Amino acid sequence: MIFLVNWILIFCLIRDSRGSTLESSLRKLGVEKLNKDDVQRMQWEALESKIQNWIHFMRIAVKLLFAGERKICDQIFEDTSLNKDQCFAEVTSNSVAVLLSFGDAVAKSKRSPEKLFVLLDMYEVLHELHTEIETVFQGKSCTEMREAAFSLSKRLAQTAQETFVDFEEAVEKDATRTTVLDGTVHPLTSYVINYVKFLFESEAKDVLGDDWVQRHRRIVQQNANQYKRVAWAKILQTLSVQGVSPSGSGSSSGNDAANNVSKASIKERFKSFNSQFEELHQRQSQWTVPDQELREYLRLAIAEVLLPAYRSYIKRFGPMVETGKNPCKYIRYTPEDLERMLSEFFEGKMLGEPKR
Repeated sequence: MIFLVNWILIFCLIRDSRGSTLESSLRKLGVEKLNKDDVQRMQWEALESKIQNWIHFMRIAVKLLFAGERKICDQIFEDTSLNKDQCFAEVTSNSVAVLLSFGDAVAKSKRSPEKLFVLLDMYEVLHELHTEIETVFQGKSCTEMREAAFSLSKRLAQTAQETFVDFEEAVEKDATRTTVLDGTVHPLTSYVINYVKFLFESEAKDVLGDDWVQRHRRIVQQNANQYKRVAWAKILQTLSVQGVSPSGSGSSSGNDAANNVSKASIKERFKSFNSQFEELHQRQSQWTVPDQELREYLRLAIAEVLLPAYRSYIKRFGPMVETGKNPCKYIRYTPEDLERMLSEFFEGKMLGEPKR
């Protein structure tokens, strides 16, 4: 009887001393008991920081602190009739409750889109520690703590799922009809794409599939070709001989095509080209194409049709203007000037901003 009493006293001493030491260790780490209201009052930056700390604390607590207490209890009560699982449960119960309370508070707090990623991080660490929690908190006496941890994991997963559904519904209900003046990706579209990208670890094509990616690449290509036709067809007409007024002189040599057209009409064509190109440059240098690959593709596609046509036109009809009065009034740009100006397209340059 005395022997049993002594062991019970030892049991109580271990429970109280080790339990107190464990709680003190967690406090020194920065673990604190918080409820849903505490979490709700926090600024997002502060909450995010505490969540990242909590993830770190969970690993330390399960892998080192709780595992260490389990080892101590097993060693002390290995050859006794006392329940070593019961001792471990009583030593760790308060610490486990404090540690899980924060996760529970986050899971129950008001949902918002930015919380989805930290909810997934919290779920991930519990999933990572699942086997170790089962091992350290084995036995009937630890059932409540073990189930509390697994229950929190399920609650975090459910809250994350509900948060994503909220986000989807918010996007569907968005009634924004504002046109983006610089032609860039609409802010809502950009936000949604970036939001979803953060959810993917591997590339988007691994989730959506190559067929989806290729189909949308073709759509981008079609739109790019449509832009080239719509925006540049008119100015390219000014570099064509079609519609140019014939010369009034009938004595011109048939071998010289320039002699068969009116000098006045050529001057008008050059003036029209200058006016249209300057308007296109002013407008489209303010447009924004965020994707570098697409931006360079569009510039190259324009250059490939515009520059050869311009060089050919200058070579063919330039001498007619250059020998006249004020040739710079009509041949305002060299092909190199156009190439440089094309490199400024789609940069989102504001009016009045110095040329690059």
